[in-house]
Amino acid sequence: MIHDMANVFLSLEPCNGDQIGYDPMENGLYLTHHKELSYSLNPYTSVLKRNAPTNNMIISSLSNDSASFKRLRRTPSLGESFGSNTTFYSTDSSSSGGSLPRIGSTNSVNSLSLQPGIHFRDHVWALNQRYLAAEAIEEAAADIINQEEENGEGMKLVQLLITCAEAVACRDKSRASVLLSELRASALVFGTSFQRVASCFMQGLADRLALVQPLGTVGYVATPAMNKTDIALEKKEKALRLLYEICPHIQFGHFVANCLILEAFEGESFIHVVDLGMSLGLPHGHQWRRLVQSLVNRPGQPPRRLRITAVGQNIEKLQIIGDELEDYARSLGINLELSAVESNLENLKPKDIKVYDGEVLVVNSILQLHCVVKESRGALNSVLQVVHELSPKILVLVEQDSSHNGPFFLGRFMEALHYYSAIFDSLDVMLPKYDTRRAKIEQFYFAEEIKNIVSCEGPARVERHERVDQWRRRMSRAGFQAAPIKMVSQAKQWLAKVNGHEGFTITEEKGCLVLGWKSKPIVAASCWKC
Repeated sequence: MIHDMANVFLSLEPCNGDQIGYDPMENGLYLTHHKELSYSLNPYTSVLKRNAPTNNMIISSLSNDSASFKRLRRTPSLGESFGSNTTFYSTDSSSSGGSLPRIGSTNSVNSLSLQPGIHFRDHVWALNQRYLAAEAIEEAAADIINQEEENGEGMKLVQLLITCAEAVACRDKSRASVLLSELRASALVFGTSFQRVASCFMQGLADRLALVQPLGTVGYVATPAMNKTDIALEKKEKALRLLYEICPHIQFGHFVANCLILEAFEGESFIHVVDLGMSLGLPHGHQWRRLVQSLVNRPGQPPRRLRITAVGQNIEKLQIIGDELEDYARSLGINLELSAVESNLENLKPKDIKVYDGEVLVVNSILQLHCVVKESRGALNSVLQVVHELSPKILVLVEQDSSHNGPFFLGRFMEALHYYSAIFDSLDVMLPKYDTRRAKIEQFYFAEEIKNIVSCEGPARVERHERVDQWRRRMSRAGFQAAPIKMVSQAKQWLAKVNGHEGFTITEEKGCLVLGWKSKPIVAASCWKC
């Protein structure tokens, strides 16, 4: 098997003065000090070039052993494991920037074993990661192709977009610039669903190309901190409101979270919710208005006191939302107290949150924790430690269910392209082609996420979405235990009521609820106990 994988993926022998190293922090092998770029097409590019009407999109270079593996819908993470044949480097690593030689000789194991600090197990691990990545790449590419294969122009656009991403990854500015010019003519903002999503990725590639260091330089992409204008932030906030009203993504998270919170508060008189991120900055506190309504309608007496602690950096906005919520709750006979903590999650301390004796505490996190997932994992661990010290009855976690936090750019790019293609496909079904609401959601909200994933590195890259399996491992290491969510039927009834489009699905996966579009996971909700 090891011999087959060595034949299939690459020879890791140094060429043209390249030096091979192993960095356990970056999960793989890298090359540095290259003099000449050795360029070869990626497996998925060869897949895309087969413009065949059938769905038999199999990577030709895989060994026969791969056929014995069972194909699962949820594939291994591209973002975590993939480094392309053209560039196998981590842009978050100081040793980035090297290129890999072409697929070639089979004695790379021997050459690697002679390198100081590289063990045979490291080589096997790297090859295995590449093997799993190729399996995942095949499915991602095939799924995108299946959506576009009836349209010849769509097929060309898929190929053009991925080829451009390869050129940007290789820091081939001249070739990438030519490809970007072709993309600008084909990736139309008001075109097909794939043309529209391609326009967002084209913007991200252009931004990344402007930041990459020259070919031959050892180092990583220097990304400045994001500096958004007030106008841009206002546009994104308006797009977020439209997204909340039209798409079920965020409403799904609010619905599941409120059901779990109500269950945790059953029979309790003094209750307390800690909201990490305070409803994403949405005005009016939609989630907590619905919770107040549910508390009023629950059997028995309403709670004597409901406290909400809102964590966020815009204290004025939090106070406005708090005043509105308190007035609304008072009109329904609920005593609600909202206190705001002005802090980002990374700097949050247990002392910032006041917990009174006798009250039941829950913690709510809707699309927030992925922003503190960094390379070192220290920031996320710090937040989870704070939450653990509060000893909540439950922690509700809702996150995007995709892998956009891997160390390799091309892996993240393919994962993101697959993920957002499904989202834009759903928008195509829900809204007309020239609806300005659709354009605002796509260009002012999702495009910002895509550009962050594609063009940014280091602290500036905050859209670090991860799959539910990875969150399960992270939460377990932080001392939390999974509390299975058993409300699939209830969630499906809710979905049919708020969104009648058949493409959306809700499934249960290992105790988590997953909202998807045509079987592609979009958002996952999970529940945790200390």
